[in-house]
Amino acid sequence: MENPTLSTRPLEEKDLPFLMDYWYGLSDQQLLAMGVDLEKFSIVSSFESNMRKQLQLPIEGRNNFAMLWEIDGKPAGHNNINVIEKGVKANMHLHLWHPEERQKGIGQQLLKHSIPHFFKHFDLQYLLCEPYAHNPAPNKTLNKLGFTFIKKYTTIPGTINFEQEVNQWKLTAEEMERICTI
Repeated sequence: MENPTLSTRPLEEKDLPFLMDYWYGLSDQQLLAMGVDLEKFSIVSSFESNMRKQLQLPIEGRNNFAMLWEIDGKPAGHNNINVIEKGVKANMHLHLWHPEERQKGIGQQLLKHSIPHFFKHFDLQYLLCEPYAHNPAPNKTLNKLGFTFIKKYTTIPGTINFEQEVNQWKLTAEEMERICTI
């Protein structure tokens, strides 16, 4: 695909089937590569209903906010924030759904369009992103985009994760203005 049209927008309720297809279509091997604890993942049956509840709230009142990524008008990924401390910080996650779209710089371009929305809607001073240290794709993307590497440490980074080494990356509001566009 040459020069695909890339766009981002806030996730809407009509997009939930795409999100569910992504998560529940991943193989055990793919989930493990992202640091997902398969036992914890299998019991998170309330994921869709929780997302639906969040989408019914005003953006600024949510504890999770996601941007849908589109390539040539078709849903192709998402990135979201959670652990939001309005006026201070949030934790960011990124997922390009289709393997054939990876390693082309597309995720980096989509992040440049979606990240400013997080800062705007939640008046953030900075974003943190803590991908599994042994998952090279998000770590390379964050580095290329201009996030600052802070540290590598061991933690359980989310409700569906096993204890793992993560790389902590940070992007300040000032850095965001330099590298991102809406």
